[in-house]
Amino acid sequence: MSKYIGLMSGTSLDGIDAALISVDENDNIHFEHSISAILPAELKADILTLCASSTDEIELLGKTDREIGRVFANAALQLCTSASISPADVTAIGSHGQTVRHRPPDATRNRNQAFTLQIGDPNTIAELSGITTIADFRRRDIAAGGQGAPLVPAFHAAAFASANEERVILNIGGMANISLLKINGDVIGFDTGPGNVLMDSWIHTNLEQDFDRDGNWAASGKCDTGLLEHFLQLPFYAQSGPKSTGREQFNQQSIFDALRHFPSIAPEDVQATLLELTARSISDAIEKSSAGMTPVFICGGGSANLALCKRISTLLPNRRVEDTRILGIPPDWVEAVAFAWLAKQTLNQLPGNVPAVTGADGPRILGAIYPA
Repeated sequence: MSKYIGLMSGTSLDGIDAALISVDENDNIHFEHSISAILPAELKADILTLCASSTDEIELLGKTDREIGRVFANAALQLCTSASISPADVTAIGSHGQTVRHRPPDATRNRNQAFTLQIGDPNTIAELSGITTIADFRRRDIAAGGQGAPLVPAFHAAAFASANEERVILNIGGMANISLLKINGDVIGFDTGPGNVLMDSWIHTNLEQDFDRDGNWAASGKCDTGLLEHFLQLPFYAQSGPKSTGREQFNQQSIFDALRHFPSIAPEDVQATLLELTARSISDAIEKSSAGMTPVFICGGGSANLALCKRISTLLPNRRVEDTRILGIPPDWVEAVAFAWLAKQTLNQLPGNVPAVTGADGPRILGAIYPA
């Protein structure tokens, strides 16, 4: 069996997920081991600076690109040590990198103007880890006219599809996305809007905490319907797929802009409203895109937000709502496993995108290979 490592640092910036998989001769995926590595506070601050317009961006970009490469390489080596394997046992690393700008084609930007940028120098990862590294997965899809995201639906189909039932895989990271896996093998997917990103930003601003554990702070407040409806007016929610989004649209400033119209709402009520926004945008997208009894399987960091998951389940009363553990991969590690699988696809010259999801002109082999 061939072994692959997937490295993922998402929009939430809550750490580096590193997952080890093996793939057997029948192309079956086996989840073997995982660790979470710390994203240093200074590096996290630099990434957030790059996610917004600033001065001297090229200098900061170059420095941060190399530093992310170093911490990603260290995460891969830590995973090897924890799993009691040698780097020589690993066929390749699939590195998502850190998104600092995502400008997909939309009503204001045609396909020739679209771009996406993920940093975390793969040359550095390959050099320091001694493992062949595949990275830069999104830009080939963008070049083919696609959104460049979400890319995980292809993996969801490979790992979670069933010949007996239609399934929705809900990934709640910084942003949220869904994959509808049909019995006939067709796949539909798109970003639904914010996952953890707005809630994490608001609790950090008010309580200096990185995330709302179990959604307890949101549960202590009350959703403000006026503020919620204001948020839901954003045209993104009404758009049909293919569509993708990021911090460019959902960020701390977007909360402050909205609160200028609702100045007297208590902070905990804002948090409750942000949780309801996430739950509503997700559940509305699921209801519109799939049959009413289709089960939902949650993955991503948001699966640990008990209040959020309970609210999603309440808004989808006719559906079974569980996490992906029941399908064989713990919810926290699905995205990292996906990029390990994408590395395997690239090395075997197989496509990694789903054109119906991203809007690309056709299936494409994604990523660039950086030999050990």
